Parts: sequence; C-alpha cells; structure tokens
Amino acid sequence: MFYIYEQQSTYIMGKMNKQTGEVRPDHRQRYKTMASAKAALTKMSKRYRADLLEVENDPQIRYAIAECVDFHQNIEATRKVKNLMSQEWFVEPINTPGYMSPARESYWSM
Repeated sequence: MFYIYEQQSTYIMGKMNKQTGEVRPDHRQRYKTMASAKAALTKMSKRYRADLLEVENDPQIRYAIAECVDFHQNIEATRKVKNLMSQEWFVEPINTPGYMSPARESYWSM
C-alpha cells in the first residue's frame, strides 16, 4: 500500500475533486500499487496545469509517494497536543483523525 503525501506538512492527500480539481488531506486514501499512486499524482498534476500555470504549486513538486509502513515510521510528522480530559500534553502523528485523538471532543463522546 502507498500514500501520496504533501512533503512540507506530511498530510496524506485524498483524491482530486473532479469538478474543482482540489485535493484535500484524507488519512484514509491508499493506493494498492506504486503505479496507481503515480497515475493519481499525474492526473492531479495535469488538472492543475490545465487550470493554473504556476510551477511552484504543481502536485508533482509538492507531493511525494511513500510506502505506508515507511511513511509512518520515518516520514510522518508529529504534533504536541493537550489531552482534553487530563490537560496533559502528549505527542501524536499529524494524520490522526479527530475521533481517535484524546485532544478532541469526538474521542470522548463516543
């Protein structure tokens, strides 16, 4: 399994919106093969170039592809957040969904 992630923030990127061409972070998006991840990245880049002719923000430059295990062990950034109930600080991966983070109300309301 492979991820497409933004190199600067290490957010896992989701699929491209077909109407707007926008790509948003989505921790659930995975690709079975490297070829399918490269194809998705190429589609993002072609759509971006068709809409805007800026080279700096081209998805081919901003995003990268990594294997899931390697990404979580070596690449993914972390952030320091405060536990909502105990008020203690802890470190969690940046792609942790809200419902799985003790720093969010949705975690405690389930």
